[in-house]
This record gives sequence, C-alpha cells and structure tokens, in this order.
Amino acid sequence: MFRRRLITLTIIVLLIGIPAGYLVISATQSRRSGMDKEAEASAQGLREDWPSGMQRRIFELPVPGNAIGVQYYETNNWKVSRMYLKFRTTSAGLDRFLSGVGTGRAALETGEVTINERDIKITGWVFGPGVDWAGTVHRNKSPRPTQDITVNMTDPAAPVVYVVSSAIP
Repeated sequence: MFRRRLITLTIIVLLIGIPAGYLVISATQSRRSGMDKEAEASAQGLREDWPSGMQRRIFELPVPGNAIGVQYYETNNWKVSRMYLKFRTTSAGLDRFLSGVGTGRAALETGEVTINERDIKITGWVFGPGVDWAGTVHRNKSPRPTQDITVNMTDPAAPVVYVVSSAIP
C-alpha cells in the first residue's frame, strides 16, 4: 500500500510539479525581460550601460571592449532614429573604434565639435573651451547611419568619445 502511494506521488510530481515549476520560472524571466525593455523605452536621457549588440550593429557603433564609462540613449521617430553614445577608451581603442566605423584618426579635425546644438541639448553634453576637441562626420549611403564623432583629446592616452549615429529608416 505504501509503495503504491509513493509511486502515485512520484507520478504526480513528475507530471504536474515539474511543468508547473518550469512555467513559474519562465513567467518570472519573461516579466523581468519586459521590465528591462520598459525601463529602456521610458529612459529620458543617457543610461550608464552598454547598448545591446543589436543596437550597436544597427547604428554601426563598434564600442571597443576596453571602453569604460559607457553611456547611451536611443531616440526613434518616423523620420530618423538616433543613438547617442559616450565612452572613454585608450588610444588604441580609439583607433579600433574609428576603423570599425569606417574612418580613421586622420579624419579627425582638431578644434572641431561636430555634434549639433539640438543633440547637445538632448544629451546635456558640454563642449566648452579649454579642451582639445577633435571631430569628424562619417557619412554613409542611406539606409546606413551617419556618425557625428567628437573626441576629447586632452588626455591622448584616455580619449573620451562622443558619437551621435543617425539612421533614416
């Protein structure tokens, strides 16, 4: 009698308990994922985090692996989608980033801030005097994005990169 009840209990656990547990775990993961996406969609400015791999591919922003202080913000509307990105890297990391975008250090014009006033207001970035700025605009054929790149070269060993990548759908 005891053995029979044990077998029945084992079957109930296997047929009902395990799938129910799986559903609870799956629902929790799904809810967490939705909350992450909701937080990203409701962001009102730069987030201190790395953009997703898909965002980096869409906006063609190959952030070097050694980048620190990465911040980003994405905006979308029916005319244009923009990704605002800021990070600090090394001199070699800057070269990797620029070559990954499709340009090079030679394209950076000393004293140039290529990010426009509208984008500066959105991000709150400050491009004041007394800093060694260098910038370039890397244009691609549509639908590929265009990148406005400005670099703080005050410390050449640890440049700070500011990028606005604009894609027209």
